[in-house]
Amino acid sequence: MNTNLRNGVFVGIAGLSLAGSAAGCAPGQASSPQATSAAPQAATGATYKDGTYSADGNYVSPNGNETVGVELTLAGGAVTGVKITPHPTNPNTRKFQGEFAGGIQSQIVGKKLDEIKVSKVAASSLTSGGFNQAVEKIKSEARA
Repeated sequence: MNTNLRNGVFVGIAGLSLAGSAAGCAPGQASSPQATSAAPQAATGATYKDGTYSADGNYVSPNGNETVGVELTLAGGAVTGVKITPHPTNPNTRKFQGEFAGGIQSQIVGKKLDEIKVSKVAASSLTSGGFNQAVEKIKSEARA
């Protein structure tokens, strides 16, 4: 290895080491992902009226546009009950919306309304897009 290349490698390693040390010692930096992700949830702070609310949400599947009905019961800003009304346009949609309906309760009941955003429930990932859209409509309707 020639001298210039060796010196360049050492300078590069030293620079990375120094940058890593400086980043690790920066004052006021949170060291855990939890500390940085908690702020957005606390910032929402919306209050919701107790009651039962329903809305439809739409999403696109390989079979076209689909709709799923969502009914949420709220008490103290938390979800105490959920009912999914499938609106399938074909057998595949019927299957996935049915699986979603069977698995959603365990993921959201007991959680604050502002904490709810699902991505995949019981092997159904597309239905959750319609569900999340319906939840946003319910938030608007239930806002105190």
